[in-house]
Amino acid sequence: MPKALGHIRVLDLSRVLAGPWCSQNLADLGADVIKIERPGVGDDTRAWGPPYARDADGNDTSEAAYFLTANRGKRSVTVDIATPEGQTLIRDLAREADVVLENYKVGQLKRYGLDYDSLKDIKPDLVYCSVTGFGQDGPYAHRAGYDFLIQGMGGLMSVTGERDDLPGGGPQKAGVALTDLMTGMYATVAVLAALTHRDRTGQGQYIDMALLDTQVAMLANVGSNYLNSGKAPKRWGNAHANIVPYQTFACADGHIIVATGNDGQYRKFVEAGGRDDLLTDPRFATNPLRVQHRDVLVPLLAQMVKTRTRDEWIAQLEAVGVPCGPINDVGEVFENEQVKARGVAIEMDHPAAGKVKLVRSPMKMSLTPAQADLPPPMLGQHTDEVLRDLLGRSEEEIAALRAKGAI
Repeated sequence: MPKALGHIRVLDLSRVLAGPWCSQNLADLGADVIKIERPGVGDDTRAWGPPYARDADGNDTSEAAYFLTANRGKRSVTVDIATPEGQTLIRDLAREADVVLENYKVGQLKRYGLDYDSLKDIKPDLVYCSVTGFGQDGPYAHRAGYDFLIQGMGGLMSVTGERDDLPGGGPQKAGVALTDLMTGMYATVAVLAALTHRDRTGQGQYIDMALLDTQVAMLANVGSNYLNSGKAPKRWGNAHANIVPYQTFACADGHIIVATGNDGQYRKFVEAGGRDDLLTDPRFATNPLRVQHRDVLVPLLAQMVKTRTRDEWIAQLEAVGVPCGPINDVGEVFENEQVKARGVAIEMDHPAAGKVKLVRSPMKMSLTPAQADLPPPMLGQHTDEVLRDLLGRSEEEIAALRAKGAI
């Protein structure tokens, strides 16, 4: 099938998650992504295990599940950019690329002549995207930035976690590296926009992506609420600051989410629970009143929900149109009938594991569907192939580079 980005080549110098998430998006859309890794070591996440992919006999391979999640569809080339020969290879590869993606510390690639200003001299229409913790300028520019730190510094942890006045209250990070992932998504959008501009004008450009910028941007309504009120939001746990009831409840055998977005849904909820007294009580007649009296109402609702099982509640509330749902563990997610129907989990052939299980791209397009043709690569799997076929290096030249430790 045709590929939306089948005409695009990406030289990916990034590691870990934010940068690789961006390049994996581009690979899923059809771009030829050449992942540059350090000889003998590779991307940091290759060592972030267990768990590891298992071979046909059930034994662990060297392929960490963390690495697998962000690197499908790429070709791995090992290059030591600290060597003159390695720097020459990167410059030669950049000439053949449309996009360079990197997440080195500010100024580090300039020492090797691999920064944007150096590479645009040899490839004027190059799109060059840098991903850092804090951006290319400002007082924090030279600090190392990690997702956990940025979730804290960028305000996410101030609104995530149980209320301070309840047991277990206090700041919590998200269970996945949301800031890294969102930075990768924003970087993908920026790269695609820059490529569109290049196609219209012939001009390349530089993209400066920062985890902190992304985290502040993704505060969304929470950030806007503060800017327009001057009042810092607080943590609400699984409750909602402005809607009641809109939270989790413990059932007889698990937990359920109930999200009543209006007064009609609230009435149907308490009617389903047989609590007409909560329907007629004037303190709970409207959402603003329920918010005002949440500390009285929520314990009563909790008692009501506790009397039935999760599945009983879901069936009853679904029948009357009250938004609700289970809280699945990850195993239940992949066994869910809707997840299965959408084909979210995929299997790919892999040179070491035989088969690896991955999560497909959620981008569904009718004419140019996102698809991965290559499994996450072994370290340096495509070095000879790329140097030979793309740069025209002979077998003797490749052997000489390997003998010098440049690849």
